[in-house]
Amino acid sequence: MTTPADLVLTNATVHTLADPDETYEAVAVRDGRIVRVDAAYEVDFLVGAATTVLDLDGGVVLPGFVDAHTHLPMVGRSLVHADLSAAAAPADAVDLLAENARDDEGWILGYGYDESTWAEARYLTREDLDAVSEERPVAAFREDLHTASLNGVALERLADDLPDGDVQREGGVATGVVVEDAATAVAAAVEPDESGTRALVTAARDRAHELGVTGVHDMVRNSAAPAVYRDLDAADALDLRVRINYWSDHLDSLVELGLRTNAGSDMVRVGAVKSFTDGSFGARTAKLSEPYREGDGRGQWVVAPEELDALVARADGAGLQFTAHAIGDAAIEAVLDAYAECEAPGERRHRVEHVELLREDLVERFADLDVVASVQPNFLKWAREGGLYDDRLGPERARATNRYRDLLDAGVPLAFGSDCMPMDPLFGVEQVVTAPDERQRLTVTEALRAYTAGAAYAGFDEDELGTVEVGKRADFAVLAESPWAVAPEEIADIDVTHTVVDGEVVYRRND
Repeated sequence: MTTPADLVLTNATVHTLADPDETYEAVAVRDGRIVRVDAAYEVDFLVGAATTVLDLDGGVVLPGFVDAHTHLPMVGRSLVHADLSAAAAPADAVDLLAENARDDEGWILGYGYDESTWAEARYLTREDLDAVSEERPVAAFREDLHTASLNGVALERLADDLPDGDVQREGGVATGVVVEDAATAVAAAVEPDESGTRALVTAARDRAHELGVTGVHDMVRNSAAPAVYRDLDAADALDLRVRINYWSDHLDSLVELGLRTNAGSDMVRVGAVKSFTDGSFGARTAKLSEPYREGDGRGQWVVAPEELDALVARADGAGLQFTAHAIGDAAIEAVLDAYAECEAPGERRHRVEHVELLREDLVERFADLDVVASVQPNFLKWAREGGLYDDRLGPERARATNRYRDLLDAGVPLAFGSDCMPMDPLFGVEQVVTAPDERQRLTVTEALRAYTAGAAYAGFDEDELGTVEVGKRADFAVLAESPWAVAPEEIADIDVTHTVVDGEVVYRRND
């Protein structure tokens, strides 16, 4: 007698994403794994007295989304503190910060502003934030986290911690805008303790479930998040697969403890060692081979190539995957140079995060080295006419950004993530299928695979996750409508109705 399933999803269109044209009507789950994908009639034979049956009313079942680059506590910060992504002007950001000020004497915080979308395209300043409070410290972070804005109290409080070269001044007076290492120092100053981090993580986890995200690759630095993840996992309360990419600050500790990539439980694993190379286009610190549009330099190294080479060699020699933030073409070249010295970068699945400005020769080197391109289709919002890329690079070089079609056609492993800008896979899918440069657009299927199978591959999970196939983990996102059936510019508006992790329904829209 056949053992009944624990969970059956039926009356659905199940896209396995293992084959572009493969669809079924139902899927059955037992002990957290998929045991049948078939016609509804066939799957019905696995329904027993204790089986939970979800009639999805024609909904679309996909593999659960895996966000290959995020900062889960940062997602939580935008939920717990002021969400400045909603601001359409500096005055809006000031109002949001004031409205979200808590009734205590601590920091007033806001996250996620993007001045490139404002008619008054400028960073928030000391003067702006002094209008929020002149008694309490105020900090507002740009969405890329490479720029922060401070009021006078915050500048005074952190005066000894901010590298002078990263503090912007006019006439010798600090404007309140800080970048790179100074922005990192601000983030460290407001980093919550373990209890506070748990509140951020659980809020972000719940938001992830609302978006159909069942797994994340979290970029972690000097945070209590790893302890929180493991505590939640031990209490069987995490309900999200987390691959921790530790900052290179922690490399020596990882090596000394004997930790290797993929060590851990089914829910929490060691991922890669992460490093910066350059900054961001928003802060004009992405490292370029040619000057910015207005001739104001070529960006800056956050981690110099010689230092990066040493980090890569040490991690690779210790059996650890490596991943490096690289946005400008000069930075990307430096990372690929470092990987070229490794014996088998493809086997280690070394990665490059962001890969925004890419020359033709670098596309070929990605393919030759078999390096993973961990990219964020959300960034295409900056590629629209008159957007951030046009402003920083000019229209011609802006067309060389986010070359996803070129990378995919060259055979480069492509993994999609959000970098919290925003944490919404369907937003990213919409951006890439409507990319302003038609030559770089992906199909809906290709985009979804980059957010499922591609991200799973980047985390060594392709045998467990990323497609709906018998034997794999039962992680699903259920959509109210088909992304293949709606207009491309409406994909981000599709609702997620259910999210399933390890065979457990962790989100229902109607709840």
